[in-house]
Amino acid sequence: MTNVVLVGTLDTKGVEYGWLRERLLRTGVEVIMVDTGIMGEPRVPADVPREAVARAAGTELPELRAAADRGAAVTAMAKGAEATLLRLHAEGRLHAVLAIGGSGGTSIATRAMRALPLGVPKLMVSSMASGDVAPYVGSSDITMMYSVVDIAGINSISAPVMANAVEAAAGMAKAFERASRELRRPARLGAGSRPLIAASMAGVTTIGVDAARERLTELGYEVLVFHVSGAGGRTLETLAGQGIFAGVLDLTLSELADDLCGGILTAGPDRLSAAGRAGIPQVVSLGALDMVKFGPLETLPERARYRRVHVHNPSITVVRTTPAECAELGRRVAAKLRVATGPTAVCVPLRGLSTLGAPGGTYHDPDADRALFSALREGLRGSSARLYDYDTHINDPGFGKAAADRLHAMIGAAAAAA
Repeated sequence: MTNVVLVGTLDTKGVEYGWLRERLLRTGVEVIMVDTGIMGEPRVPADVPREAVARAAGTELPELRAAADRGAAVTAMAKGAEATLLRLHAEGRLHAVLAIGGSGGTSIATRAMRALPLGVPKLMVSSMASGDVAPYVGSSDITMMYSVVDIAGINSISAPVMANAVEAAAGMAKAFERASRELRRPARLGAGSRPLIAASMAGVTTIGVDAARERLTELGYEVLVFHVSGAGGRTLETLAGQGIFAGVLDLTLSELADDLCGGILTAGPDRLSAAGRAGIPQVVSLGALDMVKFGPLETLPERARYRRVHVHNPSITVVRTTPAECAELGRRVAAKLRVATGPTAVCVPLRGLSTLGAPGGTYHDPDADRALFSALREGLRGSSARLYDYDTHINDPGFGKAAADRLHAMIGAAAAAA
């Protein structure tokens, strides 16, 4: 039996959820309806009533109503929805999740979706999906679909949008149910298969990281490459914290530069922390710390307009980091790696940190790079992290292969010592 779980407020969106359920049943799947409404009466019956959702959050529905605090109530029902979906998943009764809503409904449903393992189909039809969806998606694999019009009745625009969502959710659910246990539970990847390696990459470090990836594949690993787009770094950190990686090859740290300098692709202050906390062997480099990423050229902040500016593409403009910024980045990298509990090595490409920063490149600046290297060395002095210099740039294939070989040796040594 294939089950699609619908999660939503059946007081304000009951008609729309009833329509979704009817359409889903026509596709041959079963439907489990979870009600996260609070105030009004549900307009369609639920399989998991709102009272049960509230109790799953450790509270009672009358208490939420009496408090008359919408924000607190939404938070509680989101917590209860999360617990409910996790229970259904553990029972093998959840093969896809579909929800519709505005800001409140999207907040509730996506919190519950984010708690589910990667690979479980998650589809959110939302009036918020045309803007910044990072708070809703986080580091999960939620699919966001823009509703175009508000979720307020079934009309000539909303009907085809939601019909597409129904077919997508049903199709994903059927495929998910057919999939093997390993594919259904990505957190178990690496158990009985090739050990997993996480690698970080940007367009300006692709050549070096590709060489490392190819070498690690030859050595018997499966390499998962994360684009350092903010979301990519957060996802790498989340999965490293779950302990699914045998090692981490973190050659591209540009998200740290964005975090320091106000760029648009920051992964937050915890970037470059999870592998160290988990004790996972990690090889780190300094890729793309020679730049900060902003949006289109016309949106460049005034403070950045008089520096070395490069239009990377119509959506991304990059600015060269200064010697002072590089020194601070060196201190920040060192501070994170000093406290790592597992084997840690830093590979330093002395001749450039990106395609732009290599000799002859727009951002080649030996003084700024030296400020980075010097601060890093000083910050790592006396720590267990090992630092290795390479007289080349980061996109030299030989550098990538050397970093891969070093990580392989560290993983082997850690396994032998365990």
